[in-house]
Amino acid sequence: MGRLRLRTKFLIAMLLTSAGLTAVSLLIVQHTVANHVRGGLSGDLADSVETFRNLQREREVELARLAELMADLPSLKALMTSRHAPTIQDGSREMFYLSGGDLFALLDPANQFVGFHTKSPGISREQAQLLLNSRGSLNEPLQWWFAGGHLYEVVLAPIYFGPRSDNALLGVVAVGYEMNEAVARQLSQVAASQVAILSGDTVVATTLNPEQSGELKSQLAATSAPDGRANWKLGKESFVVSALTLDPDESPQVTIIVMKSYDQATAFLNHLRHLLLAVGLGAVLGGSLLVYLIAGTFTRPLEKLVDGVRALGGGDFVYPLQAPAVSEVAELTESFSRMRDSLRQAQQRLLDSERLATIGRMASSISHDLRHPLTAVLANAEFLADADLSPAQREELYQEIRVAVNRLTDLVDSLLELSRPAESLSVIETPVERTISRAIDLVRSDRLFQRITVAIDSPGLHHAQFDPRKMERVFYNLLLNGCQAAQAGQAGGGHVGVTVAEQNGDVRIQVTDDGPGVEFSIRDRLFDPFVSHGKENGTGLGLTIAQKIVQDHNGSLCLESSMPGRTVMEIVLPRLCNKKAAATNGRFADASQPFTT
Repeated sequence: MGRLRLRTKFLIAMLLTSAGLTAVSLLIVQHTVANHVRGGLSGDLADSVETFRNLQREREVELARLAELMADLPSLKALMTSRHAPTIQDGSREMFYLSGGDLFALLDPANQFVGFHTKSPGISREQAQLLLNSRGSLNEPLQWWFAGGHLYEVVLAPIYFGPRSDNALLGVVAVGYEMNEAVARQLSQVAASQVAILSGDTVVATTLNPEQSGELKSQLAATSAPDGRANWKLGKESFVVSALTLDPDESPQVTIIVMKSYDQATAFLNHLRHLLLAVGLGAVLGGSLLVYLIAGTFTRPLEKLVDGVRALGGGDFVYPLQAPAVSEVAELTESFSRMRDSLRQAQQRLLDSERLATIGRMASSISHDLRHPLTAVLANAEFLADADLSPAQREELYQEIRVAVNRLTDLVDSLLELSRPAESLSVIETPVERTISRAIDLVRSDRLFQRITVAIDSPGLHHAQFDPRKMERVFYNLLLNGCQAAQAGQAGGGHVGVTVAEQNGDVRIQVTDDGPGVEFSIRDRLFDPFVSHGKENGTGLGLTIAQKIVQDHNGSLCLESSMPGRTVMEIVLPRLCNKKAAATNGRFADASQPFTT
């Protein structure tokens, strides 16, 4: 990801700040207006409920008056004296039309219907008789009859023969109005709201559309009718809801649910939101353009200074710097220039010192390592000058000189290996186990390690791309160190094991010995050049060379764990080596050619 310029950061900050302020302002305004609208809706809803309550009282009073008028009609009393149900049924038809209600019924003193009329379709005589019988009493003048999906508000009035004081009861007249869709629409128009009429949990009539009606039934099934203000989501519209129970003593209760649309009341809020959003976007774009133009006057010199810092990080101490004539940026640029010159001089002095120190350390170590073999060569050469030596003695002196020369050659080869680039690798694809086996054979050929058990554990062959000759040197160095450690830790011999396994597509090789473990004082610098502990003839370059070769193969070599009785060195070698190394070399190595020890 590319770096961001300071001016771009200013622009992004301006955009984020403006967008944040606009969003916060929009949320505050929306929340405030929404609360105001909700409060207004709650007040309107309370007024609507009170209006419905008053209207219902007027309807009940009017219905009771109508029932009493019908009960006092002489023609109705004369009809009831006939005691003949068919005659009463036929004769009461004109009185039904005269009442103007939706239900008209006449009952004899035994509470049996002798006359029954409704506007079609409606509740049947049998359903009405069952409802009346379930009550067991006609002492309640106001009743609610619900059956077959039809709900009626019914007022009962007794019919007396003569004065009421004589208590000569001829029967009872029942006059009622049906609570249907037409009544719901009338109530809806009174308070400009949606209305639903319930009998218990059953929706009798509503002004909602079919989708909202279905949602209303689901809502009622889950929460029942609200006893106060509530918020319901019906379909895609939100409502503030309240309920009015018409007769608390009725069972099931008859309830009118009043629903004020919150979405319709807040329609203007969407317009206000869009307006605020447009104003906010305009402010963001205008402010961003202004910031972009202004920021360039003081960010451009800083960008030049940043380029100079980046060039200094890349080692360029002469990158040209430009700054305004007089400003804080000019002072900063001048200070940076002086600091850069000081760093260049200090770096040069440090490089000279480090070069001399490195030469001194290498000369000291190499001279120490060279002195012993050269001394042996010189001494044995002087002994060879003695003419009285036997052939066996001369052969022994020759072998000692050869060992010393081999040590000198190994030291020179190690120094040369450290200086070779990674491109010198000769990569082929070959089993790792084959190279490890050759390194094991080399270690076993040393008579000092005849009592050390060296074994390899691998489930099959693991192929990888590497330079077999160089990796054989790595395995030999690790096995040699393991054998020396096992020999020091086990008086009667020791054990060195090599395990090969696959790990995340790479080859994982562990060399384990049962020696005393790596000295704690050298663990942090175990792979540094010339670090050795407890070895009389060690050069301190074995692990350094091994790590360099493994890293040249894009792998890793580390001390996985070390404790008395178990030390583990781990190599993680990728199956695919760096192709560039093989292509640059232009040839493949011979896997059968071992390195010289």
